[in-house]
Amino acid sequence: MPRRSRSDGMAFGKALRKHCPRSCHALWDTPAERPDPLHIIAESNVGRLPDLIPIRHGRMLASPFTFFRGTAAIMAADLAGTPTTGLRVQCCGDAHLGNFRCFATPERRIIFDIHDLDETLPAPWEWDVKRLAVSFVLACRDNGLSEQFARESALACVRSYRRRMAEFSSMRTLEVWYARFEAEELVASIEDPNMHKLTLKGLAKAKNVCLVEEVFPKLVDTTGDAPKIKDDPPYIYHHLPHEEDLFYKAIAEALIAYRASLPDERRVLLDRFRVQDLAIKVVGVGSVGTVCCLALFLSVDNEPLFLQVKEARPSVLEPFAGKSAYANCGERVVQGHRLMQSASDIFLGWTHSLTGRHYYVRQLRDMKMKFPIEKFKSVEMNYFARWCGATLARAHARSGSPAEIAGYLGKADTFDRAVAASAVVYADRVERDYERFAKAARDGKIEVRLDSDG
Repeated sequence: MPRRSRSDGMAFGKALRKHCPRSCHALWDTPAERPDPLHIIAESNVGRLPDLIPIRHGRMLASPFTFFRGTAAIMAADLAGTPTTGLRVQCCGDAHLGNFRCFATPERRIIFDIHDLDETLPAPWEWDVKRLAVSFVLACRDNGLSEQFARESALACVRSYRRRMAEFSSMRTLEVWYARFEAEELVASIEDPNMHKLTLKGLAKAKNVCLVEEVFPKLVDTTGDAPKIKDDPPYIYHHLPHEEDLFYKAIAEALIAYRASLPDERRVLLDRFRVQDLAIKVVGVGSVGTVCCLALFLSVDNEPLFLQVKEARPSVLEPFAGKSAYANCGERVVQGHRLMQSASDIFLGWTHSLTGRHYYVRQLRDMKMKFPIEKFKSVEMNYFARWCGATLARAHARSGSPAEIAGYLGKADTFDRAVAASAVVYADRVERDYERFAKAARDGKIEVRLDSDG
């Protein structure tokens, strides 16, 4: 599709308000034929490792917010019935605040960006904005913050998205592509002295993490004949009750195929390492039960490299936004990373196994800084809302038309207030879905294993 000039794009976006008024985003009616949330959860469990599904349920049971994190498929179905402008971007697909954090660029700079893009797909830009806003309402409630502040937090997030999109609409094309949020600049903008001190401390810790001196001893046992990943069941383990040899053989073969997805210079780098050990690793709420392996590589001088081989499944957005252009779900995820992130991991690639599973691969614990959102008070939550809104705008501006989106959003806060209002309404719906899920667990209809069960 040919691109419009900035002025034409702004005019086109503004004209979209006629068929999709900005105020209409405040509406979120529950259709009579809404799919049963418990059925959607059961469907999303198909193909996952059976022994891990109870752990997934246990993590979702912790709170309405963790339930929300594990049920992107439910919201995708609900979003499909909401009004949109028809403008599409490369969407995250699971844009909640827990998916934003700091990590290292290939140049070893620390940036703030979207980290997890397992559900990424071209789709209406509004879907990401609305899911992100809802996540702030639920996180605020989970942290015991006032209902008024929960709404204000969602409002701050959307307002930041709108204002940053306006900025990107006035920038040159290459400037938009090169834009990134440096962690040090974000820290410098924090006026609250306590938050400034704690964030600066966390950033310094992330920068100073040494893979050889800190990560390697924590994850690897060197007391045997050869280094081996430490078992820490049920989160990291080697043994499988069925077909263990076939499973690891398939992963090893997938890693060989993964090499072909890397650029030539990255293959040269990868070839300096050899696979030493593989183990299953249990990952975040939404991905628990999908196949994820921790791969330990060693150089000839026994220098470590940790890669995460993570299963990629069809995006939860595909039934509503259209099938991915990529036959391999791992390639879909990788290309989404490259489109949405301002910088991506040098080992990011994709592969598949002979068993039919698709995977994407990236480094583990490479100068990453995860924010303690479960401890956020109002000051931290407000800053984080603005950071996430701005970051999502930058990610959307890379693949979409910032002028068209900015033209639609305009200078007034009509869209901001509409989405903030709908976020509160949908958060209530999430809490009702959570109560149904919790009741099913209490009644023994859903098997649950809590993390504290060991």
